[in-house]
Amino acid sequence: MNNNLRYALAAARLTTTDVAAALAVDPKTVSRWLNGRTPYPRHRWAIADLLNIDEADLWPEATPRRQPLANGIHTIYPHRWAIPQTVWRTHFNSATEEIDILAYSALFLAEDPAIHRILTQRANAGVRIRLLLGDPEGWEVAARGEDEGIGAEVMAARVRNTLALYRPLLHVQGVELRLHRTVLYNSLYRADSQLLINTHAYGTPAANAPVLHLSRGEEQGPASAYLTGFKRIWTAAQPYKQ
Repeated sequence: MNNNLRYALAAARLTTTDVAAALAVDPKTVSRWLNGRTPYPRHRWAIADLLNIDEADLWPEATPRRQPLANGIHTIYPHRWAIPQTVWRTHFNSATEEIDILAYSALFLAEDPAIHRILTQRANAGVRIRLLLGDPEGWEVAARGEDEGIGAEVMAARVRNTLALYRPLLHVQGVELRLHRTVLYNSLYRADSQLLINTHAYGTPAANAPVLHLSRGEEQGPASAYLTGFKRIWTAAQPYKQ
């Protein structure tokens, strides 16, 4: 019996059906977790984010209690694909001032209708949204495609697909999209002071690379370094013309 999980669900006023729907699993699976079965890591992370509680508080026997890695560094996800989609949605939905996305394509977000709704709702609520994607005609996008082993044409096609999917967003006040010609060392996904930084590794698709969860605190902290890079790329980028 996992009483920690049971109490946390009760405090959040969530049922097994609620959790099952959020994680796209069978309610019986959630019942097994309540009865003591330990979920796979990706499900533990998703439940912890859903409940806004530390994973180690729910499964102390399976998760060594994390010590702060450094000031402003919260979590390191081993791969981008290991981050549940609910985490991405919660991340952007939490923004009250600004959302920034810097990538070559970030097609995985553009293909999620829930992300579109969230970005539209946030923009209508007064949140400034800046989308910064790679120029599909630039050699930088082509080189990244070759580096990942998918080819220049495929990477450029991904960017064009993202642009097509984001087209309706560009009619929403507060949303701006620019194209950059920069060699990226990381992709950046910002919601106010919270950053998800998807590192880039040569020969490795971004989905397989680690993601850092940072928060902006001190001006000299790690998050500030990434935000400075975003500002420089945004300033040099060209507004997207449909």
